[in-house]
Amino acid sequence: MYKKVTSPSRLEGIVVPPGDKSISHRAALLNCIASGKAHVSNFCVGDDRSSMLGCLIGLGAHISKHNECNISGSEECFEIEGSGLEGLTEPKDILYAGNSGTTMRLISGLLAGQDFFSVITGDGSLRNRPMKRITTPLTQMGAKIEGREGGALAPLSFRGGELAGIEYTMPVASAQLKSCLLIAGLFATGKTIVIQPAESRDHTERMLSSMGGNIENEGLTINIQRSELRSVDVRVPSDTSGSAFWLVAGCCHPNASIRLKNVGMNPTRIGMLEVLESMEANISIENERMEGGEPVADIVASTSSLRATEIHGDVIPRVVDELPVLSLAACFAKGTTIIRDAEELRVKESDRISATVDSLSRLGATIEETPDGMKISGGTSLAGAEVKSHGDHRIAMTNAIAGLVAEGETTIEDSEAASVSYPSFWNTIEELRG
Repeated sequence: MYKKVTSPSRLEGIVVPPGDKSISHRAALLNCIASGKAHVSNFCVGDDRSSMLGCLIGLGAHISKHNECNISGSEECFEIEGSGLEGLTEPKDILYAGNSGTTMRLISGLLAGQDFFSVITGDGSLRNRPMKRITTPLTQMGAKIEGREGGALAPLSFRGGELAGIEYTMPVASAQLKSCLLIAGLFATGKTIVIQPAESRDHTERMLSSMGGNIENEGLTINIQRSELRSVDVRVPSDTSGSAFWLVAGCCHPNASIRLKNVGMNPTRIGMLEVLESMEANISIENERMEGGEPVADIVASTSSLRATEIHGDVIPRVVDELPVLSLAACFAKGTTIIRDAEELRVKESDRISATVDSLSRLGATIEETPDGMKISGGTSLAGAEVKSHGDHRIAMTNAIAGLVAEGETTIEDSEAASVSYPSFWNTIEELRG
């Protein structure tokens, strides 16, 4: 499917992004192995939601959807009846994670601790994403795992086994890897100690703590022991990563003001705000508050005179999903922006370094690919062109935002990829165009 986007004379409106995917996935999974009943509202939308819920239901979880829920006060809510740590059942079919790396890696941590046989796979893209980073430490804990290339690639099979806690130093700062091991640690004897090289999003730790998990967090070291969890109701904040596209649109368009509502402000997720602030973006944060243990706020982004910056080091794990659209912002910044230490981008749904450089180059940007990032010289006007999504939702959405701020008409090939995480994305584009 092709979508055509042009730049309007004015870009203005209020946007309520869909529920945060990271928090939604963890709320569903952890409540399934807790005791009690929970209501999870403002759940994320798109194919990734179907992937996570489908895998959990395949494991015998009791999940039902409610409309006009009286308990959560939401138009849509998922009621999850927890079955405790021992309550899941052997799936009758292969579990399918679709395109969702979060689903694949978090569910793998869950499967490692079960006493039955199971297999999980995904689509063509996910089957080529690296899984050795989770299968290696899970195997050290005692999990019995088989997969392509010695457990490096899905499909992955799990056979019941006793897990024992280990001390593991993570080779990369990855919330998916960390969460996988913490979930497995719930089923292990002894203490599981996870040491991070740098800070990554901490939704799993926050939620485990709120559910009574036996977890301790000391700097970059996290300890967890077998825990019986209590169900908790969760109202999911608006997706922080999904908000980044509208923030960049508001900052880069020459006549814009966009207000985002109920955005998650978890300190491990707002690296993109820190980067934009370092670029002197015209952004204000309003109505800060706490909802369900997570900080949220409204954000207003307006036309800005951006300056170049450097993005590297410890901030990378906190902005890795937003780097393609931040690269677009760098095209409008005075000076040269350097992105490095971001080789993780090459093993996402696409090689996002190559895909970003390909798209922005077609639009006229002065951008170079490096082994672990990009070099972008700002100040060159972008002009509409035909660009590809590479089957990647974040590349599709970055290209659409580029179309909103480039001269002429931009055509996005395989634009439907945006629906993986943001089905209403294209409608929001039209609303902001007025």
